[in-house]
Amino acid sequence: MSFKFSLSRWQSFAWVIGTVLVTPLCFLLFESLQGDSEVFSHLWETVLWDYIRNTLVLIFGVAVVSCAIALPLGWLTAYCDFPGRKQFEWALMLPLAMPTYIIAYVYTDLFDYAGPVQIALRDWFNWQSPDDYWFFDIRTLPGAIMMIALVLYPYLYLIFKTALREQSFKLVQASQLMGLSPRQSFFKVSLPLARGAIVAALALISMETMADFATVNYFAVSTLTTAVYDTWLGYYSLTAAAKISGIMLLILFIALMMERFSRRDQAVFERQSGVNSDALYSLKGKHAWCATTFCCVVLFFAFLLPVAVLVGYAISYAEQAWSDQFFLYAWQSFKVAAIVSIITIGLSLLVVFYQRIAKQQYPLIPGRLASTGYALPGTVLAIAVLLPLTLLDDKLNAWLEPLGFVPGLLLSGTLFAIIFAYVVRFYAIAHGAIESSFMRISPSLDMASQSMGQSQGKTLRKVHIPLLRRGILTAGLLVFIECMKELPAALLLRPFNFETLATHVFQYVSDEQLELASISALSIVVVGLIPLYFVNRSMEQRS
Repeated sequence: MSFKFSLSRWQSFAWVIGTVLVTPLCFLLFESLQGDSEVFSHLWETVLWDYIRNTLVLIFGVAVVSCAIALPLGWLTAYCDFPGRKQFEWALMLPLAMPTYIIAYVYTDLFDYAGPVQIALRDWFNWQSPDDYWFFDIRTLPGAIMMIALVLYPYLYLIFKTALREQSFKLVQASQLMGLSPRQSFFKVSLPLARGAIVAALALISMETMADFATVNYFAVSTLTTAVYDTWLGYYSLTAAAKISGIMLLILFIALMMERFSRRDQAVFERQSGVNSDALYSLKGKHAWCATTFCCVVLFFAFLLPVAVLVGYAISYAEQAWSDQFFLYAWQSFKVAAIVSIITIGLSLLVVFYQRIAKQQYPLIPGRLASTGYALPGTVLAIAVLLPLTLLDDKLNAWLEPLGFVPGLLLSGTLFAIIFAYVVRFYAIAHGAIESSFMRISPSLDMASQSMGQSQGKTLRKVHIPLLRRGILTAGLLVFIECMKELPAALLLRPFNFETLATHVFQYVSDEQLELASISALSIVVVGLIPLYFVNRSMEQRS
């Protein structure tokens, strides 16, 4: 009898968590289906189709450039031996620590008309005006594509390289015996077998690209993300912003459905015989140096150069950048990230433990519901969170007004809004990390605990949590880093006079003063390196 009561209690916890975290998405979908909005009708008749076209071109362009960078890098580091290969294996993941808006700001400073590159060119060649020479304009859609791809390509690189290492070693050897060159083997064997991994990585890159706000806003490229931001802050139309957000969700849904439809009849089966530390191809001479040069160029432009510029700014403007404001914003960012990490870990433990003790299929539903927020771009998430919170504020004020107490925007206008939004979006990260750790714990430990008379709560506390310490640490770190880097949701939901490091950098860059926020930008990058260190250690232990 006590077991049934206990299971019912865990079930209630899990379903409440799943329902609460999926509520913003439900409100957003409901609001987007409401009656016509004058603002939305005006946008639909004028510029909205341009926004949609730019968004689709941006996503396609980033995907193509990411493939052009990541697929050769993944193949080289997985299958080839060349100078510096071991170092490049982990170093090529470093750009993931660089938020897209920071690399965009750095390159804009470098390549603008008033930047050091064009100034040097005019001095060297004695050019007097822009009419005397041609130089590419980085603040364009192609420029935004390049900036975003430089940061996001490691997703595809890491996933593709892992897929290659998990492919049967004998298949590639068989292609060699059949006379296929390395290039032919790459296109006819490696790529087809890794298609699922490539598509999954490109889906993740597409979601991150659609979610990007600061880069396209700074480059004056109008996309659906900037449209949501401008509609809400410019026209104060929550309904129109919700409708545009609905279009973004529809694009994501159609893309995922097309990908699944394209693989409906495809199945790949292979015996596991992964690649060991020895390389398939040993590159010599010019081929070896071409591989090393390619890796160096990508790493230089994607990470080393932006970091060097930020370090130079931090040294030159140390007195202005190293101020009390920096410490205040760093503390506020740390506080929010730490609170969100603790909340997401606690909620994930409850939901995943319920999935473990309930044996049927339906226990997976609360976790899936709670994880849907990760697909929402930051601006869309902010709108989705504001809808239920403003409704609750209105109800709360109406209920307390007869008592002579009107709390105002108690939920939507305080730190609660930004914390709730971060929990909705980043819960999926914690859930995935803790769920994978739970799967490695033998069910026999649960049975042994029960046979000793321990309740399920004590089993979780005394048996599972000690064994989950690494997974919990990983989940907490990943959520913490994402909270530190998140910008669009923070811009829309932050309370009055509340700044994070990300919004602090954004404000200064908007005023063309990146130098004064260089230490804040470097802090975000340094914090972002922490999970990459653990990922690299984990990969070294598996190899």
